[in-house]
Amino acid sequence: MIPAPGSATYREVFAVGQFRVLFGSYTLFLAGETVRTLALSVTVYAATGSPLLSALAYAAGFLPYAVGGTLLLALADRLPPRTVMIGYEVLRAAVSAVLAAGLLPVPGMLALVFVTGLPSAVASAARTALLPDLLDGDRYVLGRAVFSMAAGGTQVLGFAAGGLLIAAAGAPGALWITAATCLASAGLLRLRLADHPRRRTGGAAGAGETWRVNRELLGRPAVRGLLLAHWAAPALMVGAEGVLVPYAARAGAPDAAGPLFAAVAAGMFAGNLIVGRLVRPADRERLAGPLALALGVPLLGFAPGPAPGYAAVLLAVSGFGVAYQLALARRFLDAVPETRRGQAFGLLLTGTMTLQGLAAAAGGALGEVADPGLVVTLAGAASATAALLSWRTLSPSRRP
Repeated sequence: MIPAPGSATYREVFAVGQFRVLFGSYTLFLAGETVRTLALSVTVYAATGSPLLSALAYAAGFLPYAVGGTLLLALADRLPPRTVMIGYEVLRAAVSAVLAAGLLPVPGMLALVFVTGLPSAVASAARTALLPDLLDGDRYVLGRAVFSMAAGGTQVLGFAAGGLLIAAAGAPGALWITAATCLASAGLLRLRLADHPRRRTGGAAGAGETWRVNRELLGRPAVRGLLLAHWAAPALMVGAEGVLVPYAARAGAPDAAGPLFAAVAAGMFAGNLIVGRLVRPADRERLAGPLALALGVPLLGFAPGPAPGYAAVLLAVSGFGVAYQLALARRFLDAVPETRRGQAFGLLLTGTMTLQGLAAAAGGALGEVADPGLVVTLAGAASATAALLSWRTLSPSRRP
């Protein structure tokens, strides 16, 4: 591919040794978390036969973001980022070992995963806030794109690989492997990642400080507008994912549900790769609005109930639109104070995880009383409306 003038390249991003270390650790984190989530769901379902408890086991890895993001985020700036990330990986290793050993009943498993997942928002914030220290200018934007592509690639390949791993080693064996990936990630960070100082010192760092700084960040019009622009349209689009399983079943192809989910992730991967690599930074900003609209508009094509193959194309185009966030990356970085950077990125991640989880649940609930194709169409219309309401923020003329 030929790089766009004025753009950084992925080769330049990976030429930075410290970024390679951080990315390697993140890849191990994604792999381990995917396998653990799947293995825990399988373990809970095998023990109880309950789809609800199995779903709660799946959600237990995401729900702590909402709580941790409101109680602990101040720690992302009060502690050295390497210390935070290593500590969380060691904690994840211990939890995976306890789950693998079968020492707890199902309620205890779910409670353990939830409680020990509370620091996840802090660790994710520390990791994301460290990127601008390692990469400058457009390389930072591409670094964010690389992390997004890794997450999307995990969705496409991770659950398939996790399923094969569980079939070969059993759920307990897969959980022991997860513990090993956690320790490998911690070791990589300890041995190869340089230490970076904490961004803030002195004062308390508990729930009160987290709430105070969150209010301070949301009180800044530029930051608030960028947060809403990041959150609303994608979250409403994710509402469509809550009914993809019943949509595939209603279409007479229940096995197509997996490819439909994979189509969204593949579109996200392609969008970050193409827009990040081939589009100049100034053009990315001009495309932010149209790309954000592309999250929802293709989903309107579900109104006539397309066959799964056509539906996958529509979902892939929708996923491609997520690349609009690349245009906001540097603007958000510039809008937040450096001493609040960790908490600002944590607030961004917490809002993303929380709202998308709620939207998916809402889509599933609506699917109980409405046709799945109609639910997807409504989710697309709501997402497109949110993009239009954020148009002023998405415009390149709107600067913090």
